[in-house]
Amino acid sequence: MRISTKGRYALRAMIDIARQDSDQYIRLEDIAKRQNISKKYLEAVVKFLVVSGLLEGKRGKNGGYKLVKNPEEYTAWDIISVTEKDEIAPVACLEKDAPSCPIKNTCPTLSMWKAFAETEKEFFSRYSIRDLADENEP
Repeated sequence: MRISTKGRYALRAMIDIARQDSDQYIRLEDIAKRQNISKKYLEAVVKFLVVSGLLEGKRGKNGGYKLVKNPEEYTAWDIISVTEKDEIAPVACLEKDAPSCPIKNTCPTLSMWKAFAETEKEFFSRYSIRDLADENEP
């Protein structure tokens, strides 16, 4: 599995907002500048996070983005699983809506791939956005 740019930037944006430790909306321009991410690309990423219910957005003079929940209530898995969608499966037969595999019942490696997928989820679920925001804080 390889985490996409969208997934990595989504994590960085969520961490950046958590680091502001504010109930105020954080301007997109400020996040983009601090994270050295193109504002245009970041706009698409945060829009996706709003639609997914992970961020709240507000337009206008005091607009921007803020977390819907407390940073400790989000895990890295929450963001990665939303941004990566079906591409997070280690093999095609474990993808959501995958066609039925003709050797599913006799596949000698299926249990290994399932265990690997569960290990990925467990690993990324160990890290809250708060944990990541507190680590190496500038």
